[in-house]
Amino acid sequence: MNRNRAPEDDNRGNGWTRLRARFLGDRRGSTAMEFAMLALPFALLVFAILESCISFAGQEVMANITDDIARKLRTGQLRPADVSGTKLQDMICAKLEIIVANKCPGLSVDLREYATFADAATASYKIVNNQIVLTQGANSTAFGVSPGLAETKNMLRVFYKWPVMTDFMSKSMTNMTDGTALHFASVTWQNEPFDN
Repeated sequence: MNRNRAPEDDNRGNGWTRLRARFLGDRRGSTAMEFAMLALPFALLVFAILESCISFAGQEVMANITDDIARKLRTGQLRPADVSGTKLQDMICAKLEIIVANKCPGLSVDLREYATFADAATASYKIVNNQIVLTQGANSTAFGVSPGLAETKNMLRVFYKWPVMTDFMSKSMTNMTDGTALHFASVTWQNEPFDN
């Protein structure tokens, strides 16, 4: 034992030991500490679930709208004059606005007639520089609206760039370089024999 040490040094050492023991032994704030540690992961999980559910709902609404428009075209309720120019896109946007932003930014629509279903099966798309490029076999085609008359084969394709709202989900949910997730719906059919 060091005889040269001052008595107040012993009291200070014992004081820190007692304070540490009291702090570590006190369990009154443990619930608050546990909640603080679990609050952030829980909030992240809740936001991830909400983001996924809202995005899925948007995709389903868009698919239902696409099916509905295709049925009206197939049965002759909508004629080529009813969907010419931007009328088709405006019609889809009017129904889609219940779940997306006003005027549907990021909405693209393509409607065209095909000679056979085999020709329609070669229609595809790719993403180049954050833009949707329609392809027909090896060739690129532009977006357009050119529906066929009675008994023709047609394909309606609807694309929407869905904005991902929570930043931490953007890496796992986006497939576009601008931070959006591309939603896509397509219907291929043969028109019924209605009067042209």
